[in-house]
Amino acid sequence: MRVTGRGAARAFCHEAGGHRFQRVPPNEKRGRVHTSTVTVAVLEQPSEHDVHLDERDLDEKFTRGSGPGGQHRNKTDTCVVLTHRPTGIRVRVDGGRSQPINRQTAREVLRARLKEAGDAHLTRERNASRRRQVGCGARGDKVRTIAIQRDTVTDHVTGKSMKARAYLRGNLRPLW
Repeated sequence: MRVTGRGAARAFCHEAGGHRFQRVPPNEKRGRVHTSTVTVAVLEQPSEHDVHLDERDLDEKFTRGSGPGGQHRNKTDTCVVLTHRPTGIRVRVDGGRSQPINRQTAREVLRARLKEAGDAHLTRERNASRRRQVGCGARGDKVRTIAIQRDTVTDHVTGKSMKARAYLRGNLRPLW
């Protein structure tokens, strides 16, 4: 589920963890309570950002290309080897006959690889945050119990309770 808007982060900041939902279903003949468990992680949506290449962070070398191409290929330095010093990511572009085109292509490929590396880092951080918030989903990880049959919601972190009817309408403030 994605929630956006002013105050969304504040409204859901206390929701991370395990939630137990207890109810007596309408088709339950003996009045037994059924319990469902949901684990909730509250994560910020990563923003899209372009990778900015600072020319001072780049090492650029020109070499002769390899493979077929005849005299032009053997006499001109059209191959571009671009190294991003801070990360050590290296790109070699040898495809075109023109050095300016290869330089532009090398920068595009380097930007894509830097974005991919940054996205992988963000993904690792996001997954670690999710694991910290959710736990293993066991009973000890529970944050809240919603008991429909007793019309109560209990927050196990703050120790506060409220009416389940108000909670199901979206009123979470009494639990903060």
